[in-house]
Amino acid sequence: MAASPDLGRPVADFALPGGVLDGDTFVRRDYRLSERGGHPLVLAFYPGDDTTVCTKQLCSYSSGLETFTDLGAEVWGISPQDVDSHEAFARKYDLRIPLLADTDRSVAQAFGIAARGIGVRRSVFLIGSDGALHWKHVALLGVTFQPVETLARELAALKAA
Repeated sequence: MAASPDLGRPVADFALPGGVLDGDTFVRRDYRLSERGGHPLVLAFYPGDDTTVCTKQLCSYSSGLETFTDLGAEVWGISPQDVDSHEAFARKYDLRIPLLADTDRSVAQAFGIAARGIGVRRSVFLIGSDGALHWKHVALLGVTFQPVETLARELAALKAA
């Protein structure tokens, strides 16, 4: 398993297919990390669409979206399922954050969170407007997730720095 990017260091660019629910339309496109330059980004890696903890996590991030946008940040959910699965998941729970498909787990591997048996460790990475990694949390078991309040606190600290 590859090591996670180092804190304070630039994160390597990547592109993944994905989509976001906009009204009744699921808008599909490719998402490229380098396109987010100048704005903080929360990458929320999760094991699977429509599973208990993942659903709670993504629903909380989606319902807390205003907290993130008020801090100038966007949240991307990333898991190994394909874009069709993401669309069904987003529609079922009215998720309003982009869901990206890392079907070959190459991005999870680059972040050091691909794991045998579970596929992907539940993890959150906060990338600053400078493109560097500023905060991360990698779960050992993945039965809990980082709440919106924790991520908002870290984003606010980043903004104040």
